[in-house]
Amino acid sequence: MTPAWSDALDFAETVAAARDGDERAFTALWRWLHPSLVRYLRVVTTMESDDLASEVWLSVAQGLDRFSGDERAFRAWVFTIARHRVVDAARRRARRVADTAPLSAIDPPAPGDAASEALIRMELGASLEIIRSLPPAQADVISLRVIGGLSVTETATVLAKSEGAVRVLAHRGLRELADRLSALSRTSVG
Repeated sequence: MTPAWSDALDFAETVAAARDGDERAFTALWRWLHPSLVRYLRVVTTMESDDLASEVWLSVAQGLDRFSGDERAFRAWVFTIARHRVVDAARRRARRVADTAPLSAIDPPAPGDAASEALIRMELGASLEIIRSLPPAQADVISLRVIGGLSVTETATVLAKSEGAVRVLAHRGLRELADRLSALSRTSVG
C-alpha cells in the first residue's frame, strides 16, 4: 500500500503538518491507516467498530503532539491505542453487542465490473469472519500482524505479551486458518 503522502510530503512532514492543524495532512494519515484499523477492530470485537475507530482517531488527534517516530512507529502507536479502546469498551459492557455492519463495508473495491466487486466484497467478508472465529488471542495476533501490518515486536508491545507468545499464537492461528480453509475447500468441491 503506497502512503498518501508519498507524492507531496514525506511521513515526518505529514505528521508535522497534521500537528500544526493541516487537515489535508491528517486526512492523508487517516486514509493510509483507517481501513486496516477498522478491519482489525471488526475482527477483535463485535462491538461498534466504527465508534471505536472514531475514539482511536480522536485519541490520535489529541496525542499527536506527543508522538515521535517513523511510519512503523505510528502504525504501532495507533494500534496500541485501538487495543486500549477495545479493552475499555469491553469493560464498559457486561455483554457484547453484535456489530451489524458487514465486515466488507469499509474500504470498498475500486469501481469496475459489478460481479468482480461483489466477489471481492464476499471474499473479504468471509476472510474476516474466519479470522474472527479463531480463539480471541489468536485472532488478535493474526489481525495485528496481517491486517495491521505490525511486526512481532510491535504486536508483542500492543498486546503486552512476549515475542515468543506472539510467535506461538501466530503459528497456531495460521495453522488453524489453514485447516479451516482446507475443510472449506473440501466441502465446496465435494
